[in-house]
Amino acid sequence: MEESILKTVKQLIGVPVETTDFDLDLIVHINSVFAVLNQLGIGPSEGFEITGDTEVWSSFTDSKKLAGIKSYMVMKVKLMFDPPQNAATIESYKELIREFEFRSHIEGDKEENQND
Repeated sequence: MEESILKTVKQLIGVPVETTDFDLDLIVHINSVFAVLNQLGIGPSEGFEITGDTEVWSSFTDSKKLAGIKSYMVMKVKLMFDPPQNAATIESYKELIREFEFRSHIEGDKEENQND
């Protein structure tokens, strides 16, 4: 799988990797999702952002949660950038997003308790 965060998101939301017309929009949305992830306690404590296609997933985290983080990122960006036209699909995305956020919160509580 692609290591570049921007290229991964582009590929998974259906934007050809070589198309750069939407990069600024996508970068803004991706950075918004990184801000949410930071608030959830995921990633570097000082936050994280991208500026182009050179930043890679391993710079954000080496966590085993990376697959879930990528899915979360793609769903959130998809809803902001190019939401599905089907209401049921939108609701499905929202439910999966809520589940990821809930599970991340639980995982964070578990890690805090292990450190006590």
